[in-house]
Amino acid sequence: MFTKFFIDRPVFSTVIAIVIVIAGLVTLRTLPVAQYPDITPPTVMVSAYYPGASAETVAQTVGVPIEQQVNGVENMMYMSSSSSSDGEYSLTVTFELGTDIDEAAIMVQNRVNLAEANLPSSVKQQGVSVLKRSPNQLMFITLDSDLEQYDGLFLANYANINIVNELARLKGVGDVHVFGASDYAMRVWLDPEIMRIRDITPDEVLAMIKSQNMEVSAGAVGAPPTSNEMAFQYSISTKGRLINEEEFGNIIIRTLENGEYLRLKDIAKIELGSQSYSVTTTMKGEEIAAIGINQMPGSNALDVAKEVKAKVKELQHFLPEGINMNIVMDNTKFVTASIDEVLVTIAETTLLVILVMFLFLQNFRAVIIPALTIPISLLGTFAVMRLLGFSINLLTLFGLVLAIAIVVDDAIVVVENASRLIESKLRKRKDVSHISKKEELAIRKEAVTEAMKEIQGPVISIVLVLLAVFIPTAFIGGITGELYKQFALTIATATVISGIISLVFTPAMCVLFLKEEKWSLKWFNKLYDKTLGFYIRIIKSFLRRPAVALTTFVIISALTMYVFIKLPNEFLPKEDLGYFMVTVQLPNSASLERTEKVTAELSKMLDKYPEIDTYLVINGFSFVKGGNSSNEASLFVMLKDWDERKGKGESATAVIDRINMEAAEIQEANIFAINPPSIPGLGASGGLAFVLEDRNNLGTTELENAVATLIENYQEEPALMYLQNQFEGNSPQFFLNINRDKIGMMGLQLNQVFDALSSYMGSTFANDFVRFNNIYQVIIQANPGNRNVISDILKLSVENPNGEMVPFSAFCNIEEKMGQAQINRYNLYPAANIMAVANEGYSSSEAMKALENLTEKYLGNNFGYEWTSVAYQEKLSSSSVMMIFVLAIILVILVLAAMYESWTNPFAVILSVPLALLGVVAGCIIMSLPISIYSQIGIILLIALSAKNAILIVEFAVEYRASGMSIDDSAIEAGRVRLRPILMTSLAFILGVLPLLFASGAGAEARIALGAAVVFGMLTNTIFGTLFVPNFFRLTERIHEKIRN
Repeated sequence: MFTKFFIDRPVFSTVIAIVIVIAGLVTLRTLPVAQYPDITPPTVMVSAYYPGASAETVAQTVGVPIEQQVNGVENMMYMSSSSSSDGEYSLTVTFELGTDIDEAAIMVQNRVNLAEANLPSSVKQQGVSVLKRSPNQLMFITLDSDLEQYDGLFLANYANINIVNELARLKGVGDVHVFGASDYAMRVWLDPEIMRIRDITPDEVLAMIKSQNMEVSAGAVGAPPTSNEMAFQYSISTKGRLINEEEFGNIIIRTLENGEYLRLKDIAKIELGSQSYSVTTTMKGEEIAAIGINQMPGSNALDVAKEVKAKVKELQHFLPEGINMNIVMDNTKFVTASIDEVLVTIAETTLLVILVMFLFLQNFRAVIIPALTIPISLLGTFAVMRLLGFSINLLTLFGLVLAIAIVVDDAIVVVENASRLIESKLRKRKDVSHISKKEELAIRKEAVTEAMKEIQGPVISIVLVLLAVFIPTAFIGGITGELYKQFALTIATATVISGIISLVFTPAMCVLFLKEEKWSLKWFNKLYDKTLGFYIRIIKSFLRRPAVALTTFVIISALTMYVFIKLPNEFLPKEDLGYFMVTVQLPNSASLERTEKVTAELSKMLDKYPEIDTYLVINGFSFVKGGNSSNEASLFVMLKDWDERKGKGESATAVIDRINMEAAEIQEANIFAINPPSIPGLGASGGLAFVLEDRNNLGTTELENAVATLIENYQEEPALMYLQNQFEGNSPQFFLNINRDKIGMMGLQLNQVFDALSSYMGSTFANDFVRFNNIYQVIIQANPGNRNVISDILKLSVENPNGEMVPFSAFCNIEEKMGQAQINRYNLYPAANIMAVANEGYSSSEAMKALENLTEKYLGNNFGYEWTSVAYQEKLSSSSVMMIFVLAIILVILVLAAMYESWTNPFAVILSVPLALLGVVAGCIIMSLPISIYSQIGIILLIALSAKNAILIVEFAVEYRASGMSIDDSAIEAGRVRLRPILMTSLAFILGVLPLLFASGAGAEARIALGAAVVFGMLTNTIFGTLFVPNFFRLTERIHEKIRN
């Protein structure tokens, strides 16, 4: 027996424990801290800009070439794109978990390079960018001012010039984007009427701007080679690029007959304006600039936020007087608050576990010894976590909370058995004669050695069984596998270390410190004796009536499995993250001004909510769709801290429900508040993201009708509370019908017409100018007053070969048509995005199934569909969860079969698992909780703990049977001897994790889901498992002996 070596060498045992503690303390400070491990699929974003192009043009000329090349890039899961009517194009490519983000970005960049040959020249001039970024906003920083001279345009460009580059250089920052006014641009507002009178075309203006605003390489005087020896060399510079409005206004367009010049300012208004006017940003009704920060995939959010905060504090010193800069949204506040709550839970768990040990052991010395196992095991776990590349995150901390109640188990078993034998031997010797301290030490050593002979096998069995349950999760892929792995390997590590401590350190401490106490808790002992007597009577009754016991077990198990299968499921519980999003959608083709009026009305409504701290309004942009749209807006609503919202109805979910009810009264728009995803990076918003695909090329009208059919009929499915239509179908547009025959007869060129149309009604990029040490664009476009109504197009003119100006009305007419203002594509197919929300009392899985049934019922095979973002991951996880459960049970059976040298006795252990599942089912029903990934993690743990309790009885029963006892007597005696440590370890666990069940504040939903599973599961297993396991042993042992004989 190897434990004898350590019993005889207590100093050596203590050194091992101290080394583990030192290793943990050293590595603890180096462990990174995060909300979750790196479980967000890497994403790469491609963006381009086609000035003046419609959504359809962008999708066909930019989207199709790029997506056809990018499609199928290695490790790609899915891709989605958005093409908007202001010429913006964005493509988000999502890769499988574990893909190197740098390699992914390079592969996408290479594919985009292949597509560039097929892109329009103006798109290539603007450039196509490929960025590594997470789809969720990590932080929002705002710039605001009470001074009139600092308008939104100034604030946005101040941010772009002085702040964005500073933040973009920080480690872990993936993208920094300013919402509101865009970059400065030299806007040349052409007057079409004056140009018609002057016989000037936009092409002529463009040519003059390009020829007079250009960079000049003027050379140098005295540069070698020279004909004479030169003492100096001088560089030559001249005015090439223009800088301000005055210089651009003086550009010469034409020399008149009288010798005077016709300048640009004579036919246009020139101003330093914005490159785009499609997005505005406000906060509390005031125009601001908002800086959105996306972290780089794989980076640590807390580290990134820390660096950003430090940089913001530094930059605040350089702000002009009158400008304020504040961080209004910080997603890491939830992470910090959640971790703080879990740390409090760890402290509470430790105290409750020690209290339970004291009640049962009633010996201060006996309590201290297993209590020492807690810090040693936890610190040792930190050291191993460092080796495994783990971080301190919610999952590893959950593992440590549960580990506290587990790591003392082995030590309790050792101490309880050693205490029992020490007291028994000392009492016998004292009855005969007085003993010296030396003799007492020898007796304690003898008793501990005997105790370890009895208990060494069960302790090793328990450790191996726990490992058999947890370690297989390390080989499961995807997000689900990563979540399981972080949790399971943390507990497995703590269990192994506690097992080592229980076999190496604890016996030595028992020899040195355990003494018989002079006092006891008589009331508790009487209560335990009564419980023991009642327990013995029950198991004797069961053993006399095995058919009744087994029938009862079968009925309980069958009912449990039936209800468990019927329980609703969801991937992750909905957390109160401290903020939520509101999407605003007006009718198609609604102007930005109308959208601003609706959000202003909505803002007044939000001001009345005491739970809301502040909110950010971004008009003209949809974070859900990921693109610009004049009829949409996105709001980020920041709530007050969790400590200030402890009342009923003050949670994020409650506030969201109230806002949705009240916002329904705003008739001008569809307004919908929704939680962000529980795991940052899994989509832009919470809810279930459903994509309806036009795989048969039926067209926009049919796709729009299909979406309308689902929206009209979703109430047939009780699992669906709401379907939000995020598809912009056909909206009123105008078609310019150009008579090409007339153009030919008039001697005009078609490209002349197109160029004029683009320059006047769209916008045309001329070239660049430099100001504030930045490069900005020069853009020509018709005055706003000359393009307010559709008939303004017919007043435009082009020049024929005779130098005469021909109006558009001479060769074209205008027709009304329907078209899309924004086009979304998913995996190459035209697609409609729908956000589904599960009804009260239904899980996300039930809602997903309901929408699938609805789609197949009404749409048949005409359209395809896919789930994306969080819903996609939920679909993936459903197949791997059952495999984990089955694999865990199989490995437990194999480990026990190897230890018992029996194929039947392991079933006496594993049959107790359904009794724990009974508690999980009861807990979910009582707490009104669906089965989530945290519940499933709890079930994995309960498989191990159920087996642990059963092993304590079966192991002793096998030994008693080997010593000659009858099967029934062996089962009864094992139950009698092991009831106390089973109750002690089980109650220590139950009370230890009880704080999870009553969690509040940040991250409470995850803690409650996990707590409900393990508390109720362990409770039913402790009550029923201890009653049924002796009968299981009787059954399996009889089968084993029949087979053997």
